[in-house]
Amino acid sequence: MTIHDIAALALASLPHGPEFRFLDRLVSLEPGLSAIGEYTVRGDEPFLRGHFPGEPLFPGVLLVEAAAQLAGVIAQSDPQIPPMPGLKLTALRSVKIMGTARPGEVIRLEAVIAGRLGNLIQARASATVATLPVLRAELTLSGTTAAE
Repeated sequence: MTIHDIAALALASLPHGPEFRFLDRLVSLEPGLSAIGEYTVRGDEPFLRGHFPGEPLFPGVLLVEAAAQLAGVIAQSDPQIPPMPGLKLTALRSVKIMGTARPGEVIRLEAVIAGRLGNLIQARASATVATLPVLRAELTLSGTTAAE
């Protein structure tokens, strides 16, 4: 299996429906360790109609969600640890939202798994738009381990 195949499977493993998936593609993936992903703001997303009418902006809270989705892809692709059912975002620390994206712009997300303890996964994540930083965050994900 190639790294491209692993990346495609990891991205497909996201439990979110298409209308709540904020990763279009993986640029790189080191399974279980780190990844870079991208999301292109299309402009037709339903939430943009109200955020804000006439001047649509990608919501900061969805930048955090996109970063958590990327961290989940990394964690679930670890070849040494089986995927955890029900993996979800459970805690945030040191979140800084410094900007956003507009329709047509690409959000570039980067995440690194900083540590694992049982069913808890710590990750550091960041996002840029046109090389400008828009997000920096520490995330905790949790799921169900095989023993539970």
